[in-house]
Amino acid sequence: MSSSGFVQKGWGLGSLEMRVLVGRTSQIAIDIAMLSCALGLAFLLRFDWQIPESMVERLFRSLPWVVGLQFAALAAAGVQRFSWRFVSLRESLRILLALACSTALMLSIRLIAGSIGGRDETQEFHEALLLPIGVILINFVVAFLALTGVRVVRRLVGEHSHRTSLARNGSATATAVPTLLIGAGAAGAMVAREISGRPDLGIKVVGFLDDDPQKHGQEIHGIRVLGSVSALDDAIRRTGAKQAVITIAAASRTVIRRIVELCEKAGIPTKIVPGIYEIVGGKVNVSEIRTVAIEDLLGREPITLDDPAVATDLHDRIVLVTGAGGSIGSELARQIAHFRPKALILLEQAENALFNIHRELLAAHPKVTLIPIVADITDARRLEAVFSSHRPQVVFHAAAHKHVPMMEWNPGEAVKNNVIGTRNVADLAHAHRVRQFVMISTDKAVNPTSVMGTTKRVAEIYVQGLSQHSQTRFVTVRFGNVLGSNGSVIPIFQEQIARGGPVTVTHPEMTRYFMTIPEACQLVMQAGSMGEGGEIFVLDMGEPVKIVDLARDLIRLSGFKSDEIEIEFTGTRPGEKLFEELSTSEEKASKTRHPKIFIGHVRQHEWERILEQLDGLEDFAADASPEKIRQKLHEIVPEYAPPVAAGSRVA
Repeated sequence: MSSSGFVQKGWGLGSLEMRVLVGRTSQIAIDIAMLSCALGLAFLLRFDWQIPESMVERLFRSLPWVVGLQFAALAAAGVQRFSWRFVSLRESLRILLALACSTALMLSIRLIAGSIGGRDETQEFHEALLLPIGVILINFVVAFLALTGVRVVRRLVGEHSHRTSLARNGSATATAVPTLLIGAGAAGAMVAREISGRPDLGIKVVGFLDDDPQKHGQEIHGIRVLGSVSALDDAIRRTGAKQAVITIAAASRTVIRRIVELCEKAGIPTKIVPGIYEIVGGKVNVSEIRTVAIEDLLGREPITLDDPAVATDLHDRIVLVTGAGGSIGSELARQIAHFRPKALILLEQAENALFNIHRELLAAHPKVTLIPIVADITDARRLEAVFSSHRPQVVFHAAAHKHVPMMEWNPGEAVKNNVIGTRNVADLAHAHRVRQFVMISTDKAVNPTSVMGTTKRVAEIYVQGLSQHSQTRFVTVRFGNVLGSNGSVIPIFQEQIARGGPVTVTHPEMTRYFMTIPEACQLVMQAGSMGEGGEIFVLDMGEPVKIVDLARDLIRLSGFKSDEIEIEFTGTRPGEKLFEELSTSEEKASKTRHPKIFIGHVRQHEWERILEQLDGLEDFAADASPEKIRQKLHEIVPEYAPPVAAGSRVA
């Protein structure tokens, strides 16, 4: 039988296993050789390169136990598991600790042996323990330098070979772009180090800029800190930089905006390392360096999740997400999948959207049981079959009609989907004793001026009322606009800019709250884990942003000057208001244990009255005129005032 036959049948070692075995054996042999040489050198240094004959004999007698003790300490500290190719300060500290422990033990043995003396029959063994204290201390230093030195050499050789290989294979860019790194802190140092080992990125770092005057003139990984950020023009003239990369951990939107404006004036593009504040274990993915996006200019402090609490709610449970193909629903599904639920039910009316998120999750989470279901939440019988068959334990209700002007034209559909659909899902969650039900709501439900906002407020009222009569924990999470969601203002602006303008803004004073979709979904899961039933959680959306400022930022980030793309004001649309609210003054939102989540204390509604009103509203939804539907909504939500001329204008 051939050698390959042995490998295939498991009788021998394959080439990969053989290389691993040889590599580890070689590393062990090198470590033992370094420790042996370190002890010999310690004797030479202690005795000024002229070791007495008696000490030569003691050197050879002590060598086995000294090297054995040090190697055992290294093994106990896990040093042998470290890759030499990626050795860093962390591994060096582990080596130092192991050698310090073995040295302390050697000194203890030496002191004990020196105090008890030896007998004739054990004299040779006793002398082997009587190492000069100076030798022990020198050996500690030399052994540390030898072990770390050989690993550093291996890393340098490996990095050089990697760069040479990339260049040989044509992966490296012919002319690297001279680049300034803005931010010379720990994050900037990590980025600089990673870039130096990645010639394929086509980036040549020519200097740092940092506002800390104590860093000016210093060198970090061989790169000089040239001055403050305000000295950008001078730094460009001195270095010939063609772009800047922001490497400031957790940079605020004010700082990013200032840097972008300075770079724009200097005529160079600005890039950023996304998620720089999430550097873990000293690693940063410089492959994802990208152009500064609108999300960065609207950036907020990173969210800290109480992962154990969220995991308790989601891990190994059957979770249902309605509207799973939408912007919020799909991101919820992505994040829920990370907590390894027992099964994740994706319920969506739109077949194509469901197909896309199901395919994505199959690839990203092959071990999670995914159940794609095409269904309409207004179809109560279909929903009953889903709940009966799959028995969800947690429900995230994200399905809704959300476009304000569209729902002004179709108020009956807004009622059917946002109110009746929510009622169907909530009733089934109650009937099937679902553990937790989380409804996604909106800031437009506060003092609503639109059909969409009012229907979401009615849904809030129903869910809150049902929570008083159910073992299911019903909670509602209310937040503002999310960046980049389907049909939101930013994709619309981007399309208009791509066409050369104009960018249409309804009103110069129009303001909105914004957060990213992942941020919103993280807070939704966190709020769900905190709810006891009946709460309306309000998310901290930060400061409101003027839509016209958003338009100007997008124009600039798209590479145009402010006078190259026109901004046109078109007037407010039906149902829109200039300023959104996240809670009313009567609600008096109170703090929770999470700094970005508050509880809005809304007034309670009589349950029998809620049922009566919703039954009447459902009857109106199918047949009544838009004016009558709006009037019925006003009866349920008195703060909603239907526009007088709404019927003639949008019906």
